[in-house]
Amino acid sequence: MPKKGGKRDKSNIRDLLGLDDSPGQRKRGSPPPSRKTHFTIWYVIIAFLLIFLLQNYLSAQKANEISYSQFKDLVRENRVEELVITPQTIRGRLKGEEGIDHSGKSFQTVRVEDPELIKALEDKGIQYKGKQENKWVSGIFAWVIPIIFFFIIWRLLFTRMGPEAGALSFGKSRAKIFAQKENRITFKDVAGIDEAKEELQEVIEFLKNPGKFQKLGGKIPKGVLLVGSPGTGKTLLARAVAGEANVAFFSISGSDFVEMFVGVGAARVRDLFAQAQQRAPCIIFIDELDALGKARGVNPLGRHDEQEQTLNQLLAEMDGFDPNTGVIIMAATNRPEILDPALLRPGRFDRHILVDRPDIVGREEILKVHTRGVKLSKEMDLKIIAARTPGFVGADLANIVNEAALLAARKNKDQVETDDFEEAIDRVVAGLEKKRRLMSKKEKEIVAYHESGHALVASVLPNADHVHRISIIPRGISALGYTLQLPTEDRYLMTKSELLDRLAVLLGGRIAEEITFGEISTGAHNDLQRATDIATSMVKEYGMSEKLGYVTFEKEKRPLFLQSPFPSSKEYSEKTAKEIDEEIKRIVDETHTKAKKILVQNGEKLKKMATLLLEKEVLEEEDLKRVLGKPLVEVEKPKRKSA
Repeated sequence: MPKKGGKRDKSNIRDLLGLDDSPGQRKRGSPPPSRKTHFTIWYVIIAFLLIFLLQNYLSAQKANEISYSQFKDLVRENRVEELVITPQTIRGRLKGEEGIDHSGKSFQTVRVEDPELIKALEDKGIQYKGKQENKWVSGIFAWVIPIIFFFIIWRLLFTRMGPEAGALSFGKSRAKIFAQKENRITFKDVAGIDEAKEELQEVIEFLKNPGKFQKLGGKIPKGVLLVGSPGTGKTLLARAVAGEANVAFFSISGSDFVEMFVGVGAARVRDLFAQAQQRAPCIIFIDELDALGKARGVNPLGRHDEQEQTLNQLLAEMDGFDPNTGVIIMAATNRPEILDPALLRPGRFDRHILVDRPDIVGREEILKVHTRGVKLSKEMDLKIIAARTPGFVGADLANIVNEAALLAARKNKDQVETDDFEEAIDRVVAGLEKKRRLMSKKEKEIVAYHESGHALVASVLPNADHVHRISIIPRGISALGYTLQLPTEDRYLMTKSELLDRLAVLLGGRIAEEITFGEISTGAHNDLQRATDIATSMVKEYGMSEKLGYVTFEKEKRPLFLQSPFPSSKEYSEKTAKEIDEEIKRIVDETHTKAKKILVQNGEKLKKMATLLLEKEVLEEEDLKRVLGKPLVEVEKPKRKSA
């Protein structure tokens, strides 16, 4: 079966910082948006160079340092012109001599207690004076000026880097603000989820014309929760609502609120709602709400952590603002079962909209949206591609279109053809083709009979999905071959006979190995695991066991962190547990017998199919029809023995 799920397809739109209104729309008194400059190491290098030059300049102004004995020799030789004596130092200037001009040359020495110094100075006629040294002046040059210099550099750097870089900006909201002119996504860009679009039309109407509802006393829902599988287009749908209503759009992820510092998440919630009320009407969109809104009180230690504090602030803010101000809160999650009940009560996220997987018509519409800029061949029929991608979501289909375009460009084609889409589907479903992986002749033969066994059983059973392609080319991480089955229509329920036929198809590969080679290999590990899961679900969940009756033995599966840390006892006896195991084994054994009879009765066709598969490596649906020929023999269903 095709894979289900995929990565979200998010448009890359330039992030706007601050208020990005045009000059005519900016509120009076509001500052213009700041330019964000990336920090570079050159700022640090320049700062250190400036400090180094400043220190050299200040040190160059100092006098030459000499010893006290040298100073006494200069006094005795009468080479000193004048002196300034302080409690700590003696500074002076030398006289000029013949041939050498020392006039104005300064020197400095440490003062020593010398009673004879004054007498020697007077005998030589040297002028001297005393001076009280100011220590704070030297302190200014040594410490204050560098500190002021560093402060100026720090302010300059963080001003140019933007308001988000400051140490005091932890509490600022990290929401990306998309102005009306920047949000170009509308409902024309959203396809395949018509029911969800109809539910949101009321929100758009309120944002465009709030007076229509206020006149009758109606209140728009405060919060809209979009629920759906990954890749179904929840974020794209929220962006389209903002684009249709032509209002500002605040986009933030639930994980952006939580930090290692206590209180930061609550401060960011307050700042987000304050900005939104200033920009009303607008939409606040919280993606991955489950990262922020997990149920409280599930911590085994019972501590009140930062995440719960942030959630409490979100609940308080949703209660505190008036919905008539024009602020709509939208959120998206693919795990609604783990959200706190307080978030889902009326008055908060009181409208839940399911963004489901698209049906065949929806998939065709999504493919039309994503192929607008792709050059398709005239023979290309998107209905065929939509029919061959059951269970795919919007992100999967966008990925297929992109892969097909890349494959066509790699082959130097002028247009994208159906073969490119087929290869792209195989790549998404089964993985990258590995033609250079060498397999022995024996292994290749085992894989060929294994895949032929799957296809032959699926072709016989009436309730099994028809086979579209068989391949023995290794793909992905560990797949040595695959059998691609596609349903003829979208299904939402499965009957007991359909489950049993699917179980038989899974066992067909292992049985084909057993019949042909007389032994089994490890290649059926995944098939056996899926077959066991189907049989277990039939007995424990769906009540499809005649012996045990219409009873379910499987509780609703809860997330791991919501379960008790202590293992709970089963709510049925050991006798019932034994009967459950016996029923599971009986279903698997009976299905094994049924599939084995099919393969034994059609042994020649099995050999013919495997031989052709070894020759061509890939068999399409038309090849299978030529090999199978007339309708195959279907064995009767085994009768259950009476207990």
